[in-house]
Amino acid sequence: MCHAASVCCDRSLRCPPVLHCSKTSLDRQDTLKKADFQKAFGGSCYEFVDLQHTFYSAQAWCEQRGGHLAFIPDEETQYFLKRFLDPKNDVWLGVAPSASPNLQYSPIVEGALFWLDGSHITYSNWVSSPQLGAACGHILRDSGFQWEATRDCNQKRQFICQFDSGRSIVCAGRNATLQCGSHQVLMIDVGFYGRENIHYCRSTPSPPSTSTEQQCGWVDVVASLTAHCHGRQVCQISEVVDSLGDPCPQLGSYLSVDYHCKDGLTLSVSTVAAVFEIIPISVKWLFHLPQGNLSCMLSTGDGHVIYLHSPEGLERSEVHSYTYPSTFVVAVECTSRDIYIRAQNIITIEEPITVFGAIRCYARKRSFHATNCKVLYREPFQIQMEVKAGTNVTYRIQSDETLLSNVSVFRGNVPQNVTVTPEMMKQLGPGCHQLTLYASNTVTIPEMSAGLQLREKMLNVMIDAVSETPINTPGEVQVIATGLAAIVLKGTELSSSAQKNISDALLLAMSNTQSALLAFKEVNGGPTIIQEAHIAVFVNRVTPGSLHTESIYIPNSSSPTFSLPILLSTILPSDEPVDVRMLSFNKNPFSWNESGNISGQIGALSLTTKDGSSIPVENLSEDIKILLLSPVGEQVNTSMLDLGNSSTTSIHIPADTTLVLKMVPSNDPLPFKLLLGYMDYPTVTNNVAMTEMPHQGTTQEERYTWLLDPKDLKGKTGMHYLVVRPIVGPGIKSINATLSITSITTACKFWDESKLEWSTYGCRVGVQTTPLVTQCLCNHLTSFGSSFFVTPNLVDPSRTAELFGTFAENPVVVCFVGSLFLAYLLVLVWARRKDIQDTAKVKVTVLEDNDPMDEYRYLLSVNTGHRRGASTSSQVTITLLGAEGNSEPHHLTDPKKCVFERGAVDLFLLTTPFSLGELQGIRLWHNNSGSHPAWYVGNVMVQDLQTEQKWHFLCNSWLAIDMGDCSLDKILPVSTEMDLKRFSNLFFMKTTKDFGDRHLWYSVISRPPSSTFTCVQRVSCCFTLLLCTMLTSIMFYGIPKDPSEQTMDLGHFEFTWQQFKIGVQSSLIMFPINILIVTIFRNTRPRETSCCKRKTEKPEALEQTFFSQTASTDMNVNVTLDTVIKDITRIAHSLSKTVKSNIPCTESKFGPGQPVDINAVLSVVEDFIKQNHKASDTAQPKTLSSGNLVQPQLPAEEIQKQSNKAKYLYRQLCHIDKELILLGPSGFPAPHSYSQAMQQVQDMKGHLQDQLFTFSCVNPDELPQKKLSPADSTEGGGSLKKRGCCHGGLPWWFVFVGWLLVISSSFVAGFFTMLYGLKFGKERSVSWLVSMIISFFQSIFVIQPLKVLCLAVFFALVTKKIDEEDFQNVAFEGNDRNLGCKDQKLVRRERSLYEPPPPADVEKMRRNMIMEQKAFALLKEILTYMGFMWMLLLVAYGQRDPNAFFLKQHIRDSFSGGISDNMSLGDVFTWANTSLLSNLFGVYPGFITDGNSKLVGNARLRQLRVQKNSCQTAGPMLQFVPDCQAAYSWEVEDMGSYGPGWSQSAKDNISMSTNSPWTYQTQAQLRAHAVWGTLALYRGGGFVTELGPDSQNASSTLEYLFRNTWLDIYTRAIFVEFTVYNANVNLFCIVTLFLETTAVGAFQFTTELHSVRLYQSPDGLYILVMAAEIVYLLFIVYYMFLQGQLMKQQRWAYFRSRWNLLELTIILLSWSAVAVFIKRTLLGNRDMTYYQNHKEKFASFYDTGKADSTLQYLIAFLVLPATFKLWHLLRLNPKMNLMTAALQRAWSDITNYLVIIVIMLLAYSITCNVLYGWQLSSYRTWLDALITIISLQIGIFNYDEVIDCNPVLSGLIIGSCIVFMTFVVLNLFVSVIIIAFKQERIYHKPSDEEEIVDLMLEKICGLFGIRYNDPKDTLGPDVKRGREVGLNNSRNIHN
Repeated sequence: MCHAASVCCDRSLRCPPVLHCSKTSLDRQDTLKKADFQKAFGGSCYEFVDLQHTFYSAQAWCEQRGGHLAFIPDEETQYFLKRFLDPKNDVWLGVAPSASPNLQYSPIVEGALFWLDGSHITYSNWVSSPQLGAACGHILRDSGFQWEATRDCNQKRQFICQFDSGRSIVCAGRNATLQCGSHQVLMIDVGFYGRENIHYCRSTPSPPSTSTEQQCGWVDVVASLTAHCHGRQVCQISEVVDSLGDPCPQLGSYLSVDYHCKDGLTLSVSTVAAVFEIIPISVKWLFHLPQGNLSCMLSTGDGHVIYLHSPEGLERSEVHSYTYPSTFVVAVECTSRDIYIRAQNIITIEEPITVFGAIRCYARKRSFHATNCKVLYREPFQIQMEVKAGTNVTYRIQSDETLLSNVSVFRGNVPQNVTVTPEMMKQLGPGCHQLTLYASNTVTIPEMSAGLQLREKMLNVMIDAVSETPINTPGEVQVIATGLAAIVLKGTELSSSAQKNISDALLLAMSNTQSALLAFKEVNGGPTIIQEAHIAVFVNRVTPGSLHTESIYIPNSSSPTFSLPILLSTILPSDEPVDVRMLSFNKNPFSWNESGNISGQIGALSLTTKDGSSIPVENLSEDIKILLLSPVGEQVNTSMLDLGNSSTTSIHIPADTTLVLKMVPSNDPLPFKLLLGYMDYPTVTNNVAMTEMPHQGTTQEERYTWLLDPKDLKGKTGMHYLVVRPIVGPGIKSINATLSITSITTACKFWDESKLEWSTYGCRVGVQTTPLVTQCLCNHLTSFGSSFFVTPNLVDPSRTAELFGTFAENPVVVCFVGSLFLAYLLVLVWARRKDIQDTAKVKVTVLEDNDPMDEYRYLLSVNTGHRRGASTSSQVTITLLGAEGNSEPHHLTDPKKCVFERGAVDLFLLTTPFSLGELQGIRLWHNNSGSHPAWYVGNVMVQDLQTEQKWHFLCNSWLAIDMGDCSLDKILPVSTEMDLKRFSNLFFMKTTKDFGDRHLWYSVISRPPSSTFTCVQRVSCCFTLLLCTMLTSIMFYGIPKDPSEQTMDLGHFEFTWQQFKIGVQSSLIMFPINILIVTIFRNTRPRETSCCKRKTEKPEALEQTFFSQTASTDMNVNVTLDTVIKDITRIAHSLSKTVKSNIPCTESKFGPGQPVDINAVLSVVEDFIKQNHKASDTAQPKTLSSGNLVQPQLPAEEIQKQSNKAKYLYRQLCHIDKELILLGPSGFPAPHSYSQAMQQVQDMKGHLQDQLFTFSCVNPDELPQKKLSPADSTEGGGSLKKRGCCHGGLPWWFVFVGWLLVISSSFVAGFFTMLYGLKFGKERSVSWLVSMIISFFQSIFVIQPLKVLCLAVFFALVTKKIDEEDFQNVAFEGNDRNLGCKDQKLVRRERSLYEPPPPADVEKMRRNMIMEQKAFALLKEILTYMGFMWMLLLVAYGQRDPNAFFLKQHIRDSFSGGISDNMSLGDVFTWANTSLLSNLFGVYPGFITDGNSKLVGNARLRQLRVQKNSCQTAGPMLQFVPDCQAAYSWEVEDMGSYGPGWSQSAKDNISMSTNSPWTYQTQAQLRAHAVWGTLALYRGGGFVTELGPDSQNASSTLEYLFRNTWLDIYTRAIFVEFTVYNANVNLFCIVTLFLETTAVGAFQFTTELHSVRLYQSPDGLYILVMAAEIVYLLFIVYYMFLQGQLMKQQRWAYFRSRWNLLELTIILLSWSAVAVFIKRTLLGNRDMTYYQNHKEKFASFYDTGKADSTLQYLIAFLVLPATFKLWHLLRLNPKMNLMTAALQRAWSDITNYLVIIVIMLLAYSITCNVLYGWQLSSYRTWLDALITIISLQIGIFNYDEVIDCNPVLSGLIIGSCIVFMTFVVLNLFVSVIIIAFKQERIYHKPSDEEEIVDLMLEKICGLFGIRYNDPKDTLGPDVKRGREVGLNNSRNIHN
């Protein structure tokens, strides 16, 4: 049996039922030759057959399939067919000669050809008319598809078969089946049996015989067919044929049936109903069915089923009620032995609406109650409404009968926002409106309603909208203008300030209107005019030359008229047109300003360029003429005077007006005199004004018009009297003439924008003024002119209470300003504490190791650099190197404060016995002690306090053993002026100083401690500056831009002139007060340092001073001879260091341990003094004066130095003299020694007295002014002062002025800022605040630093000025021992501290430092990697859930019921109907199995098939096995489209429907992926159907598929796919159950389940995992930075290290995992969105699951190398290092053996696969065999299965494998490693890093107080201590 049906694939044709027929003579080879194809058209299907047949054979071929050769009844059919025909082929058509009524064939009848059914050919396309005798016809090739009639019907040609819908012709002897689709039954229309046409069903495919007449007839069989087939879905009509006789036995009979299909039953149910409503359901059968043969089931859709086993009659009714709202599918299914009918309807159950809930109104982010909804006119607003209960609710908003908005929602009890658009509000208009809200659904009668009050609150909001967003289109202009018009309808209700705001908005809107109208204006295209009742707008675009040619006015209106003079070329642009803008107002737009008394018409004219830039027109030499109409209804006073005598008239003149007298004489010319008097009749001597008429002029009007402006009237207003006196000749007493006088009072004023008032400047009244028209002559166009200053936003302080009353609605700015004040107070406390700390830092530290007897002072300023780690904990020592000697080494320390901190400047006072002369350098070193010994020295400054000379030493280098040049000892030469003025030095010093002192914000935390500008004052200045900046910013925030202004473009920066002006104004407002405050604070002198009030001591005699100092010495001091000798030796030693000559006393001569004679030591000192005195006398060239006095002629500086030395020695000898007196003779071993010592001391003092006397007699004019003595340089208060310090600076009390300015400006700025914020509203305030904060931080971190850097570059390149440090008012820290003689013991100098570290010790320290650094680096690396591994494992296990295993196991076990190892197609259907459906649709709707897992979407059933005859049967077996179906592969997979039952003839029709289970869908369409099965890799496409949404529908779908043999012998794999979500464990599970089969027919069951978490649970673990992920990314970034540095250092050598490649692998895998994680998240969101929008369809989560699997694989492979890296971290362990080295040594041998092992594994696995692959599953594939052989090596092997297979051969193969692989190769492999390990132990060299481990362990043990014993340490304690040299030195200073 085969399918031979007329099923086509066109969408427009519903194909007929399938007809089954018996094939008796079909040529199989032809049918297999090539595939035919079908197309549908006009209710028929056409099959284009490529086979070659004769005409009769072709007709027989078509009849076998239920059709006939094609007919072409019309031109449309002809056009349709030729689209699919090959013009190179002939094609048979169904034309033949007509048969006679007795069925006799007559080929020669004229009019020969008809269609085969006997119908006439009404349309033809013959090449030529058919000739007589033509028996058939065809489409002729190469003729344009024309027809040709022919007599030769035996030619073989291609043909077209036609299958008519609803008609079937069955030839005798063939079986046929009529069948309808699902849910339909057959209805027989016409049927007959016999022969009506000779051309159908011929017994032989040859021309009919013409020799004999054939008498045939036919019988009507409709009744028989109806009784047999009517009402059935499938009917075998051969039984009817068999029961009938043959009416045409000679030619054979055929059966012709016309039928149609009809729905078997109807289901009637309401479409909408309410919850709990009783709903009738009616089922009606359309035909009579036999009782007992039909079983019907009615499903209501909510789980309720009604069984209709025995329907009574043809109709059945049931009732049902639903308990909850939803949409349900009501379905009825009827089945019998040969029928299946289904009908369904959808019913929507709704919940009735009860009452309204809360109703709110939302406008501009504000909420209102329903009774008072305030919104902005023509701006959208939302109404939030809800009802207490109800579903499918429709809300409507109406105003009377006008519908404003409506919306429908499903849940009525969920608040819903309904938007009223501006278009809807336009229907209402402004004002107060009553809106009605309606809520309804189809089950609620009547509908619910509620009221809503709508009010328009528009004033400030509209003004802000116009100001903030300039409009540029006519549509926007119209919207804004309408809103503003609505506001001003009742202008009297508005305050003056509100009227001003409206005025500004109106004028701005008009300006924007003009800009919009000019946007597309052509030059000289004529004006554009908009004219309304009170406002008129005029715009035009003209060339500059045509401005003066015609007046500017609005025709047919009362608008002003402007006449421009010829304007200079400097005013107008020469190369572009000019835009003319004019406005006309009938009412004063500035009525809020009551001054000016404006009652007439208002006109405005301005000129702009094409881009909107304003053209200033002012100070013209020729006036602009303006004509303004006077107000209608004003009275005109006209007087007629008789000039026979003097005539008088009275005139009332208002204030600020011009009096215009228009006179018309009876005769012209008529001379007369006019006198004007105030409050009295005027005379020649007493008048206000007087003139003679006529005046000069060209017209009578000009000659007889008198103009008097307010200046001419002398400011007088009120009643005036006018006297007219005619001027007559001599002797004439009177004249006969009359004069008409009209008095007009008017004024020409313009609106002054800068003063916001009306002004007359530059404008005057013209002589052409009449009672109806006022002529104004102005030299400028300033009606809407501008000034330099931009008017800021205005705020009314009188509305303070009103504005603060809105605090609850807009607390943003007030709260922000309040928080600033609170933060300021808190920061002020911190700043005060910092000031106290800084005070302690600025004192000069007097070094403790200064000799009390040394009186020459040097001030040291040591600047530590700003680099990271620049501070030091070491003990620093310095030596000054001078031209005349070097100082002693001095330890720079302060016991009361930390010194040498980062960026700090430390001051020290160092003393020497004498001046060192010109300093040549300094020597700095430290002992590398403490926790951070490295020190970065910036620069050092040394100042001689006696001469005030300064020396600078630029270092800018490290004193460290591991940084810089690795030196602890440096000699720094003095810097020259060129060194100081180098760009690098000046730039760095200027930048550092400006950032620390001049940058107001940064200096708060880094100000110089010595600055008098305190931290508290700086914080206050910053606070004031911030508030002032906020005030100026908010004042000009939102100022509308002038569209006429041109934008200036500077690259990426654009600004307008208005923005520039605002910036200048802001600076003028903000900076003066702030600069004043900063200047006051910075330049005010401290109160306690008034140096001008110091008292100067009177100079006393030198000896008396020394004596008084000596007398102050403690008399109880124990003096010994050794003490005296030491002091004398110290004097001698100091002399030897400071004298550039041979000294007889050396340090070795009086060294320790040697006996010293005091007289010998004194002799040495005495010799020095004498020699020095002689050297001085010799060096002085002497001259004799009149007094015979020898006067030295040395330089003054040298004399001063010699004097200082003499004074120093004299004081020292005084001290020795005192000690000798206290010691007495008893303290000497011999009395004469004491006497000699006393005498030596007295002699030396005498020499020094003479020397000092000599120096004191020098000519005073030749000596410089006496310097301050060392004692004078210190005050009692301990301050170091410069001379003349009292001049400069502000008095101390000015600080109160600064604080007053701070407080006042802060409170004023804060107060007005809050007012502006309250006025702005919340939304605008937030916007301003955000922009202000962004601008603030941009200024601090970008603009100001750039400013500092630019200034530093300028000063370094241009001025090159060196900033000197000012150490004025710096206090001393410590005791000044130089004020008296020696009253304290000297500090004992520790040799290790006062001598630089030896190179050997430095090298040891450097090595120890390197070892410590490596140890800490290793420890850091280990701890960091432990943290990294912890985070990685948290991330890895955080992505997994242990419940996933149990969820998968539960699902797998649930769906495995009824599964066997060998399942047939029937078993598969049985499993699907039982186990699959029962678990897929559990007891709870929407959940699988036991109700814990929610089914996400529908389930999907998919199968993969192979093509028919996909393989070749062996030739000898072809006759026994005709069909061959291959196993599944991608090459033979069937990807076609078919009809039901895999009907080939219908594939084209079905291919367009992607929902058909008979249509192949690709992997992309299904959003699936390829699946690895047990047997093959399966594509993700296939033939698909969905199961759901409930069990009934799924069961029906399976039944349908079973009846139509959806699964057959070509099926190779069946997939059941669905996704579930288990909320208990928060996991999605993507389930794939598939059964696969080879070509042998048995199905094997396999499952693939993947769990994924798309939504994280917000618990503690989730937060921990999320934090771990973030920290892990930070670790990755850190390791990338390290590897980047390493790669930069090693370059290509980096890639030769295995550990580097391992690190690189970890980084790449990590970022790959991040990318896949992001992709998984995006795919998950996409899939969930699809599910939420298509809940009744299958939701594919395969892409998400694939991404999740990839992520898990990446994390797993990431954990592998990360864990493997632990081996590298343990490299310092000796044993691990030994093992690593052994493996490296044996690596080449290991590689060779690995190759051998791989070869042998390949050999045995291939052999076993060949031997056992056909019978043992362990060896089924080569990969399985390889795994089995590897398992054999580790002892996992099944010997029995191979021995049972072939004992001898198996024993030989397996035995040889064990011997060669296990015993030989693997043992040799292990031996290679053992030998390498032994060799490595012999030749292994311990790593240098092993010592690092010991050191690290020692440090760790020391940290926890544990004693660490190094087993390798065999050194003695002295040597061991040597390793710590220089690490922990400490001072040992004894007082």
